[in-house]
Amino acid sequence: MTRKYLVTGVAGFIGMYTAKRLLEHGHEVVGLDNLNDYYEPELKSYRLSQLMPYENFKFVELDLANREGMAALFAVEKFERVIHLAAQAGVRYSIENPFAYVDSNLIGMMTVLEGCRHNRVEHLVYASSSSVYGMNDKIPFSEDDQVDNPVSLYAATKKSNELMAHSYAKLYKLPVTGLRFFTAYGPAGRPDMAPWLFTEAILQDKPIKVFNHGKMMRDFTYIDDIVEGVVRIQDKPPADNIPYKLFNIGNNEPIQLTRFIQAIEKATGKTAEKIMLDMQPGDVERTYADTERLEEAVGYKPETEIEQGIEQFVEWYKAYKESREQP
Repeated sequence: MTRKYLVTGVAGFIGMYTAKRLLEHGHEVVGLDNLNDYYEPELKSYRLSQLMPYENFKFVELDLANREGMAALFAVEKFERVIHLAAQAGVRYSIENPFAYVDSNLIGMMTVLEGCRHNRVEHLVYASSSSVYGMNDKIPFSEDDQVDNPVSLYAATKKSNELMAHSYAKLYKLPVTGLRFFTAYGPAGRPDMAPWLFTEAILQDKPIKVFNHGKMMRDFTYIDDIVEGVVRIQDKPPADNIPYKLFNIGNNEPIQLTRFIQAIEKATGKTAEKIMLDMQPGDVERTYADTERLEEAVGYKPETEIEQGIEQFVEWYKAYKESREQP
């Protein structure tokens, strides 16, 4: 059965791949993005170019914080399901530009919730983040853990999204599912993330900054695994008295930063020059997803090994850069 979807943040990393998977399955997708300049717009254009050939795809350039515009979009398009992936991303940037997070992550979440409420959307799936776990010292991180100690504004906005979504599920019986993503990476990933930054520097024989002296642990999750989780979950609207669910989507295997760097060195065939630094404000030392709830709900667990995923990213990165340099 085909449906009509709204995918927000469609020019973003997870948004593009999620929309592509839905389009390949024959669904109608309206993709929304404001194409901001948080990072190079050229990459967002590249991602959109992967979607434009599909006849069942329509792109809308609109800011989530535009209340009237969002209300009109929902009223006209009559979406059956919504996958809300748009957000102002980045932990460190939230320290420099806090109001960008309020506009996109709080007001933007509100316009989506209101649109779903007033237009009888059958399931809203939205992106939360592993950053909500903050300095949680119990591992692996479980959806049942207390998450009341965010270490960044970004994390605070994502925790707020979870509370807002729960209230709408309770008040209006709106089926809502939140997904706590754990460090997504892969081809066409964000240029402000470690895979891109490290690969670029190593290929250009420039030093890389290694925070916490390489002792950071991250539950790196390959993009195909993230999308598989999103697509399976969106097909299972919660039907409880309060129709709200929350899931981790992570690889269930924390990778030390040193192993991650070694994977890039192997894929590029070059050795990195490393500048060892202390931990940065807003960062956490370790992320580690408990994926038992996801496995029970949809029979799926991410499992792409870091070496395999990094090889795919580096291969894509080289081809992408080469295509940009051609006249």
